[in-house]
Amino acid sequence: MDKGKGLARRWAVELADNGGSSSSSSSAVTDPLGFSRSVNDLDDANGPRQKKDAEALWKSQKAWEVAQAPFKNLLMMAFMMWMAGSTVHLFSIGITFSALWQPISALQSVGKVFEPYKDSKVDTLAPKLLFIALNLAGLGLGFYKLNTLGLLPTHVSDWVSSLPPAPEVEFSGGNLPFH
Repeated sequence: MDKGKGLARRWAVELADNGGSSSSSSSAVTDPLGFSRSVNDLDDANGPRQKKDAEALWKSQKAWEVAQAPFKNLLMMAFMMWMAGSTVHLFSIGITFSALWQPISALQSVGKVFEPYKDSKVDTLAPKLLFIALNLAGLGLGFYKLNTLGLLPTHVSDWVSSLPPAPEVEFSGGNLPFH
């Protein structure tokens, strides 16, 4: 028994012959089943606009993804600084300065980062502000780590060398009588 033999005949569509004419024109050929010429004409008219709207939507989504990328870096850097500990040694200082350098370099290149997503239909102001805010939070995290390591001059004792000497309040001269 041959399976599928009847299926080919059931779904076959036979096109009528146009009286043996050898030249074919688009008006002589009938439309296929399920085809509507009016729907296709509307799609052709809206095609470029829909393509531009889809591209603008894609650019907007990518701009938001780029803007949220520093958050992942922020969490990773916080974990690495926690693992480095609070003692001053080469590893903790390296991690801390890396945590400071990355946001600074990212803040310097905000324009370049969002350059591919510039479009008249795409508003990149909000993603840029989020990008800047997350990088400033990363910078704050780096400064917090510097403070916990004791490398920021936050106490008066850190500035003793620049303070003027205290004025003399008393004088002691030993056994010499004063007359």
